[in-house]
Amino acid sequence: MASILDEYEDSLHRSAAVQQSRASVGILHSGYVNARLEKETPIFNKQRIDFAPPEKINSLVVSSNQLCMSLGRDTLLRIDLGKPDEPNQVELGRKDESRVYKMFLDHTGSHLLIALNTSECLYLNRSVQKVRALSRWKGHLIESVGWNKFLGSESNTGPILVGTAQGQIYEAEISVSEGSLFSTNPDQYFRQVYTLEEESGPAPVCCLEIERVIEGKFFIIATTRKRLFQFVGKVPEGTEQQGFSSIFAMHADHLPSFREFPANLGFSEIAFYTPKLRSNPRSFAWMMGNGVLYGTLDYSRPDSILSDERVWVYPSDIDITVNKPISIVLTQFHFLLLLPDRVKAVCTLNGQVVFQDLFLEKFGLLTRMIKDPTVQQIWIHTEKVVFRYHVQRESRDVWKMYMNMNKFDLAKEYCKDRPECLDIVLAKEAEHCFQNKKYLDSAKCYALTQNYFEEIALKFIEAKQEEALMEFLIKKLSNLKPSEKTQTTLLTTWLTELYLNWLGILEGDPSQRNLYLDVREKFRLFLSSPKNKDCLFNNRASIYELLASHGDTEHMVYFAVIMQDYERVVAHHCQHDEYDEALNVLSRHRDEKLFYKFSPVLIQHIPKKVVDAWISMGSRLDARNLIPALVNYSQSASTQQINEAIRYMEFCVYQLEETQQAIHNYLLSLYALCRPDSLLSYLEQAGTNPNRIHYDLKYALRLCAEHGHHQACVHIYKVMELYEEAVDLALQVDVDLAKSCADLPEDDEELRKKLWLKIACHVVQEEKDVKKAMACLSSCALLKIEDVLPFFPDFVTIDHFKEAICNSLEDYNKHIEELKREMEEATQSAKRIREDIQEMRNKYGCVEPQEKCAACDFPLLNRPFYLFLCGHMFHYDCLLQAVFPNLPAYKQAKLEDLQKKLAVTSQPSKSHHRPKDADTISLGKGQQSREQIKADIDDIVAAECVYCGELMIRSIDKPFIDPQKYEEEMQSWL
Repeated sequence: MASILDEYEDSLHRSAAVQQSRASVGILHSGYVNARLEKETPIFNKQRIDFAPPEKINSLVVSSNQLCMSLGRDTLLRIDLGKPDEPNQVELGRKDESRVYKMFLDHTGSHLLIALNTSECLYLNRSVQKVRALSRWKGHLIESVGWNKFLGSESNTGPILVGTAQGQIYEAEISVSEGSLFSTNPDQYFRQVYTLEEESGPAPVCCLEIERVIEGKFFIIATTRKRLFQFVGKVPEGTEQQGFSSIFAMHADHLPSFREFPANLGFSEIAFYTPKLRSNPRSFAWMMGNGVLYGTLDYSRPDSILSDERVWVYPSDIDITVNKPISIVLTQFHFLLLLPDRVKAVCTLNGQVVFQDLFLEKFGLLTRMIKDPTVQQIWIHTEKVVFRYHVQRESRDVWKMYMNMNKFDLAKEYCKDRPECLDIVLAKEAEHCFQNKKYLDSAKCYALTQNYFEEIALKFIEAKQEEALMEFLIKKLSNLKPSEKTQTTLLTTWLTELYLNWLGILEGDPSQRNLYLDVREKFRLFLSSPKNKDCLFNNRASIYELLASHGDTEHMVYFAVIMQDYERVVAHHCQHDEYDEALNVLSRHRDEKLFYKFSPVLIQHIPKKVVDAWISMGSRLDARNLIPALVNYSQSASTQQINEAIRYMEFCVYQLEETQQAIHNYLLSLYALCRPDSLLSYLEQAGTNPNRIHYDLKYALRLCAEHGHHQACVHIYKVMELYEEAVDLALQVDVDLAKSCADLPEDDEELRKKLWLKIACHVVQEEKDVKKAMACLSSCALLKIEDVLPFFPDFVTIDHFKEAICNSLEDYNKHIEELKREMEEATQSAKRIREDIQEMRNKYGCVEPQEKCAACDFPLLNRPFYLFLCGHMFHYDCLLQAVFPNLPAYKQAKLEDLQKKLAVTSQPSKSHHRPKDADTISLGKGQQSREQIKADIDDIVAAECVYCGELMIRSIDKPFIDPQKYEEEMQSWL
């Protein structure tokens, strides 16, 4: 196996040239065909709105799908983009020369502020048609509004911030209700809270943004032409409605944190990107004189939330004196700059211009660009035309930028649904890690790519990074499909070889003990991995060879356990005389076949523990398969050790209630050999019914006879019903035992008498004990003195039999008297029977003319009838009809035969010329025969009353309606 791996390693070197040739013909290293069948749509897709304004467009704002547009001097057009065909036009109602300077729409699209160039401000709510003047705001040219996204509603703005051209920041609140719409001003209050200054004095407040984070903490961002201020403070819970005065008051004595740039556009604009509705912005972009300052927002910072700041300097084609930028919007990965004649999109990841859209001169100069924060649509307008940009799959190329920045985790995040891109990122990350000598991380990444396996493996081999190579192989193995069995086998075998080499090197170095333990644990996890189980099992022979070639018996046993090859494990322990360990493996895994195989070896060394293990297995083991092990063991073991075999056999017989004859026969043989006392008790406990005895009677008889256990033989003879042999053998042991055998054939008095005569003969002739012989007469009633006398010798005097002879004569006299009494009783009974018969012959009954048949209820005297002693009367044919179905078959046949004979005798004779004497004789014989036939019929039909006799009792369980006629009877009732 090692040579195969060496050959494979050599093949890796040979494959290097193949890689170069493949690259030369344009084979993609990633394995993906990078073809695009159709042109991919741009990220920023421009759409011209089909709208021709009647007057020039002064200003346009959009939020929450609500678009407001200022047309000409006095017209305001409101459009719900969900219902674009239903525009709403509102007149400002101004008679002077004032014009719209700026418009501000809140995040809900409900509150519209209209700043006029005459330092006035108008208000329009989405739910009303009339524009209201904000009297408290008069005299201030409004430059910016910071909406309250946390307390604002459709009818109330909550506390908001207002920035003016003079640098003041005011706090205000606007509320609209049905009751106060025409009676009071909508502006609740308007008070100054702060003034923004630059080095030359107060400066216009270009932008305002309010953000609230956790624990009542607020961040307020305000910009001037060159500065970006940050106000940070807490508003106590429950006091948010009181406004932001407390936050600005904290900076009354000192300037807040700010960023400043020297160049000046004359204005500035800040844009934010919010990933989800009702969440805090995640990034910002501030357009100012030197370029665009952009970065992320970190709300965990105490003073300044601006983080990862970078400045995108305006390129040479942007001259802030000629074509300075007008507006900026921010998306997830880009900011868009609006120039007088074009739009530029710059990627915030690398600062590169990725998109530029030039507008035709016929549309006029571009005026403003805004973004609807709720639907992420970008709007651009000139004085004549409105355009809309849809942002589509903005993150499509982000992965490539992150990859080039070596931010591989982010790159993988943005191409996880594009496997061809993910493969490129992984390959780049792997190469980056390899170059920085992070070999393990490189191996993990390489394993996930589609790069050529040989090229990567060769790379790690040349760098002599076996650990990284192993990591690569492990990861590659985990990514293989179940169908790739050849590759799986190769990697599994190679990894096993590498692990064994590594363990062999570390094992001999005491200073590397901890590393050795870690590697050993990893190797064991590799061997026990469920994913590798099938492959290791199918190639276990090769793995065993590898383990054996390295002499690693520890892991050979461990691998055998994982493969559930317990036979190999047990055999290993037995070969090394580790019998207790072998038995523990058997007991733990409870494999019956292994018990049968290794029990002959184990019982020779640890018999008690083996028997305990057998007993713990219970009925799962077939004791018949263990008998060979016990037989071999008992032949070479002492009596004390044989007791273990007896203990297990007794467990099988008494606890498991085994009925196998082999088990019982073997237990008998052990009892006969070592425990004679237990032999008889076992036989007696087994009983005397041959059908319920589980041992072989003949084998048991031969076994007991060989070992001289006569009493056990007597018991077996009794079970076999060989009573004569039982008595003959019992007389050699004990006369009382013989007597108990002689009484067993209870149904055969002749045999019993014969057995008792054997006992008596033995007592007289062998023991010569006359008294004991006389005792036999009293023990068996079948024996008489005359039966025993022939056994006595002639010289015995009559004195020994005097009492027995007298008792015998008395018994004969009693028997004669009993016979006489029985004869007299029989005579009296016969006399009474004759009298009863005579009385019955003379018995009669009276039948009245109106009597009716009990069966058909017709007059009785119309036809032949029967009269019973119980009083019931039946016509002959009615009684025959009732009795016949209930007669046995043979009586039915006899009755039919008698009726035929009776019919024959009833026909008149056809001969008219017979002599007179012959007719008389024939008639006499015919009448005698006819009467006899009628008597026989009466004996059958009229033996008993059909209503009072046994026939009625026998028919009690019969249904009233014959089941075969049930349907017919049921129909007759309908």
